[in-house]
Amino acid sequence: MSKDELTMLTKYDPLSIEKGRYEWWLKGKYFEAQPESDKEPYTIVIPPPNVTGKLHLGHAWDTTLQDILIRMKRMQGYDALWLPGMDHAGIATQARVEQRLRTEGKSRYDLGREKFIEETWNWKEEYASHIRDQWGKLGLGLDYTRERFTLDKGLSKAVQEVFITMYNKGLVYRGEYIINWDPKTKTALSDIEVIHEDVQGAFYHMRYPLTDGTGSIEIATTRPETMLGDTAVAVHPKDERYKHLVGKMITLPIIGREIPIIADDYVDMEFGSGAVKITPAHDPNDFEIGNRHNLARILVMNEDGSMNNLAGKYEGMDRFDCRKEIVKDLQESGVLFEIEEHLHSVGHSERSGAVVEPYLSTQWFVKMQPLADQAIDLQKGEDKVTFVPSRFENTYLRWMENVHDWCISRQLWWGHRIPAWHHNETGKIHVGHEAPADIENWNQDEDVLDTWFSSALWPFSTMGWPDTENEEFKRYYPTDALITGYDIIFFWVSRMIFQGIEFTGERPFKDVLIHGLVRDEQGRKMSKSLDNGVDPMDVIDKYGADALRYTLSTGGAPGQDIRFSIERVEATWNFANKIWNASRFALMNMDGMTFDEIDLTGKKSVADTWILTRLNETIAQVTNQAEKYEFGEVGRSLYSFIWDDLCDWYIEMAKLPLYGEDEDAKKMTRSVLAYVLDNTMRLLHPFMPFITEEIWQNLPHEGESITIAAWPVVDESLSDKERASEMKLLMDIIRSVRNIRAEVNTPMSKEVPLYISTRDEATAGILEANRMYINRFCNPETLTIGKDISAPGKSMSAIITGAELFLPLEGLLNIDEELARLTKELKKWQSEVKLVQGKLANERFVSNAPEAVVAEERAKEQDYLEKYATVEKRMKELKEI
Repeated sequence: MSKDELTMLTKYDPLSIEKGRYEWWLKGKYFEAQPESDKEPYTIVIPPPNVTGKLHLGHAWDTTLQDILIRMKRMQGYDALWLPGMDHAGIATQARVEQRLRTEGKSRYDLGREKFIEETWNWKEEYASHIRDQWGKLGLGLDYTRERFTLDKGLSKAVQEVFITMYNKGLVYRGEYIINWDPKTKTALSDIEVIHEDVQGAFYHMRYPLTDGTGSIEIATTRPETMLGDTAVAVHPKDERYKHLVGKMITLPIIGREIPIIADDYVDMEFGSGAVKITPAHDPNDFEIGNRHNLARILVMNEDGSMNNLAGKYEGMDRFDCRKEIVKDLQESGVLFEIEEHLHSVGHSERSGAVVEPYLSTQWFVKMQPLADQAIDLQKGEDKVTFVPSRFENTYLRWMENVHDWCISRQLWWGHRIPAWHHNETGKIHVGHEAPADIENWNQDEDVLDTWFSSALWPFSTMGWPDTENEEFKRYYPTDALITGYDIIFFWVSRMIFQGIEFTGERPFKDVLIHGLVRDEQGRKMSKSLDNGVDPMDVIDKYGADALRYTLSTGGAPGQDIRFSIERVEATWNFANKIWNASRFALMNMDGMTFDEIDLTGKKSVADTWILTRLNETIAQVTNQAEKYEFGEVGRSLYSFIWDDLCDWYIEMAKLPLYGEDEDAKKMTRSVLAYVLDNTMRLLHPFMPFITEEIWQNLPHEGESITIAAWPVVDESLSDKERASEMKLLMDIIRSVRNIRAEVNTPMSKEVPLYISTRDEATAGILEANRMYINRFCNPETLTIGKDISAPGKSMSAIITGAELFLPLEGLLNIDEELARLTKELKKWQSEVKLVQGKLANERFVSNAPEAVVAEERAKEQDYLEKYATVEKRMKELKEI
C-alpha cells in the first residue's frame, strides 16, 4: 500500500478510530451466534448489571475479560454466544425510583402498586439504554438479538416454575422466623445482604428483681430497648449459682410483666454473669430457645424501626431514641447499675446502610440443606465446577457446608410477585401459575421474591428453560465460563450452582474465573466517601477504550485485586501509539501489496527468520496463557513481542532492505511485515479491538472483519531456532556496543573502530554474513571480525555468548574504572555459575526434571564459565598495560 492510498490517520487518535466502529460491527452481525452452524458452541452469559445507574470500573474489568474470551473463541472457530442482559435489582431499583419520586413530593403509595411498577419500568428503559451505550463504548461483542431482562415474560415463567416446583417438593416453605430486617426499606434481607461493621456500643448491666422479693438476677445486653419484649431469663442447667432460681419468676422492669427463669444448654456459664435475657421476637438464638421452652414471642417494634403499642410509654419512638430513654429510666430506678463500653459487630443493610434489626416475621424460605448437599457432591466428581484460582473452591464449599435456610420474600413492589394466594377466611395457601378459580375469596401474596432468586436461574432461564426441548437450551447450556468478582461468590455463584443442579441436573458453567476488586493507586477501595472513584467512560473519552481495556485486563493475576492509575492508562496509550506508528510505517512501505502477493517461501534474512520464529513462540505463549485465563501474562508476552521485538528491532532492521536496491529482499521484507502484523493484530484484537480492526483493514487481508478472522496458529515451517539464535548474537553485539558508548559518553554518530573476537570460525562466519547490520547499528569506523583476536591496547570490552567485543577508546578509557566495572561483572558470572551448579548438584532436580530442562541448565553452566574466564583474562590484560 502506498503512502497516498493509506487511510490511517497520521497521528494515533483513539476517539476518531473508535467512532462508528461498534455500529459497523453490529451492522455486520459479527457478534451474533450461529446456532445453525456445525461449529462447536462456546457460551458466556453476562453477569447482568443492575438497572440502577452507570457501569463502574469493576464492570469494565469484568466485561472486558469476558469480551477477550468470546472474541478469541469466535476467532478460534467456535459458535461463540455472549448473551447480554440486565437485572431488575429489586431493593436497589425501587429505592432509586422512590428517591426520585420524593424529589417530586410523592411516594409510591400516592401512585399505587400498578402505577409505581409502570414508573419503575420507565426507569428500567432509561437506564438500560445508558448501559447499552456504555457496553458499546467498551466495544463489547454481545449478541443483542438474545438480550434478556430478569423480569422478561420468559424469565418470569422460569421463576414461577422454580418456585412452584420447590414448594411442591417441600423445598420452599412459609414460616415465622427471626429474619434480617431493613427498617429503612421495610423489607427482609438474606444473611449475605448484611454487611457487618465494628461499632462502638455498650453493655448495659441490669438487675432484674425476683417477683417473690428475695433478690435479683444480673443480666447484660447491648440492646436495652428489646427488654420490653423479654419473655424469660435463661441460665445453664449445670450452673450451681442459679440452680435454686430455675422455675422462679421475675418482674420485668418498666413493663411489670412476670417472666420465668429457665435452664438451657445454650447459655455460656463463663460469659458475663452467666444469665441472659431471652427476647424470642428480636434475636435468632433467643427465638430457638423460645421454641424449646414454648415462650411467647412479643414483637415490640414496627416495620420502620419505631416502637409499637406493646412498648408501653415508648410507643412511636425510634428504636435508638427509645434506647436512650429506657437507659435513663432504668438508671433512675436503680435497675441499670453499669454501662460498659463495648466494640461490637453490627449488621448493616448492604443496600440502604440502615442498622439491620433481627425481627420476627412471617416470610418465605428455601430449605437449603438438600440443595447444598447436591452442590457439595458435584464438586467430588469429574463434572465439577472448576474455580480459577482453585482456592476459591474452598471459599464456596465452606459457605455451602454452613448454609442457613434462605429467606426469599421481600416486602417490595418491584420484582417477581410470589405466585401464592391466601384464602380470606381459612388462611389456606394456593401456589400455582394461575390464581384460584374463585378469585374473589383469595388475595395474592403481596411480597416479591429476592432478586437473587431470579438471578440464580440466569444461565438456563435465559436459554428458554423450562422448555428443555428448546434447541438453544440444548445447544448453549451448560455455559462454558462465568467471570465474576470474589465478592459475589455467596450471593450469586453458589446459588446458580445449586439451582442449576436441581433444575437441569448439570453444572451451569464449566469454569468460574474469579477476579478481585479495582482499587485506587494506594490500594484503597473506591468509594464516594473517599472521592477516589473513576468513571470508565471518562477514561475512554480521554484515552480510548483500547487503553482502558488493556490496562484493566493485564493488570494482575486471577483472583487478585488490581490498583488502577491513570499513569498506567497513559502508558498503555503510548503502547497503542507505538503500534500505530510502526504499522503505519510498514504500510507506507508495502508498495500496494495485496494479500495474494504475500510470499514467505523465498530467501529470508536472519532478521526475517528471527521475527517469524518469535511470532510462533508468541502465538503459542499467548494462546496457552489465555486458555488458562492468565491475562496478565498474555499482556506481558504481547507487550514484549510488539514493543521490543517487532518495533524496536525488526522494523528498524527492515529499513535496510526496504531502502536498499535488492528487489527480492524488499519483497520478502514486505511479506514478512504483512504476515507478522496481520497475526499480531489478531493476537492483540481481543484486548484492543478498535485499533486492531483499523490497522487490519489497512493491511493486505482477506475477509470482512478481524472479529471473524482466524485465530493465529503456530506454523512450524516458519520457525528456525538456530538462525534465531544468530539474530540474538547480533542483538547482543549491538546492545553491548551501545552500552559501552553510553558509559564513556561517545555518541553513536561518532565512528569508533570495533573488533569482534569469536570463539570459533562458525561464529565469525555468521557475523561476516550479517556485517551490514553491525555496520548500520554500531557505526564502526572499521569493523574487524575474526577468531581469537587480541585486544587492541586501551579498549573497552564486552563479553557475550560466543564472542568478545573491543572498542579502542584511547583518551576516553579510564583503566581503573574499567577494572572496577569488570570486577562487578566477574562477581555476577561467579554468582550465576554458583547458582546453576547448585541446581545441577541437586540429584532430585537432575533425575526428576525433563531432559531438555537439565540440558538447558548444563548449557548455561558452560556459557557462564566461559564468560567468567573471558572477564578474568581481560582484567589480566588491562593490568599489564
